[in-house]
Amino acid sequence: MKTRWIPLAMACIMLLCIFSGCAANNDEASQSGGSNGEVTMAVVVAGTFGDRSFYDSSKEGADRLAEDFGVQVRTIECNNTDHTQQIRNAADAAEIVVLVGWEFFDVETVAVEYPEVNFIWIDNATSAPVDNVLNITYAQNEGSFLAGYIAAKMSETGVVGAVGGEDSDTINDFIVGYTQGAAYADPEVQVEVQYAGTYDDPAVGKECALTLHERGADVIFQIASKTGDGVFQAAQEEGFYAIGVDSDQKYIADDVIICSMMKQVGNSIYQAVSEYLDGDTSRWGTTWVADMATGYIGIGYGEEGATQQVPDDLKAEVEDLAEKIISGEIAVSTTR
Repeated sequence: MKTRWIPLAMACIMLLCIFSGCAANNDEASQSGGSNGEVTMAVVVAGTFGDRSFYDSSKEGADRLAEDFGVQVRTIECNNTDHTQQIRNAADAAEIVVLVGWEFFDVETVAVEYPEVNFIWIDNATSAPVDNVLNITYAQNEGSFLAGYIAAKMSETGVVGAVGGEDSDTINDFIVGYTQGAAYADPEVQVEVQYAGTYDDPAVGKECALTLHERGADVIFQIASKTGDGVFQAAQEEGFYAIGVDSDQKYIADDVIICSMMKQVGNSIYQAVSEYLDGDTSRWGTTWVADMATGYIGIGYGEEGATQQVPDDLKAEVEDLAEKIISGEIAVSTTR
């Protein structure tokens, strides 16, 4: 009888050790950010992804957080409707909610309903501080000043243009900087503007660009997200230059896109969330202005090997102007 119980007892001990080992491994995975301990982040865009600029930049930042820190990323496309409800949908499912677009102004009241959720509002700010909301705004006027300077210097007609997604404070912040930069390069330059009234229709962007080109514009700045793809198409068909926005867009059509005004949304999200993951929540309840001095605003000329239209001496002038903006020697107008 005794010898029959020994193997059974040993088997039980072995099973207990196996189960104990599994529990220890699960605890370790949870503490190191494994599947049981991931931070969940929802990225909610006012429109749709696929613009290769503003919205896609936010997704790139989130993807880097997933790769580097194991953050579980969920995405929501509002397709320009139901912004308030989508804020709640995201807050019900995530610890961090990133709202990309001025359209999410109801975060000011919705965030109060979700005190355990940390919100990041991109491109606008609450009217008063909200403890669990970090507002990130950008000095796009500063970068647009440099884009306007380049446009005026590269223009042969003395007319440059801009296609805005809509007539709003944010878009006009680009335009006032662009206009000031163009005038800084040439006081006689003429700046023509068209508002597309949409961020999602390249056909409308193309029509706007063609209208500007008919008025003499031979360099056109697109400030219209996916609608701006039509500006690039028109530039290729009609043989004028274009300037990209938000991300370095030169790769899209490096034969006509001479540079891009970079507003690094993805990098700013990455920094804010990585600080949060390290236990630093000091930015929440504040508005962070990502400007040229912080490195989040600037001009991109494409990757190495890309066709270059802007000469090196003009690039050097642009670098000098950037230093003057950072130092305060040049004060750039703003709608903010």
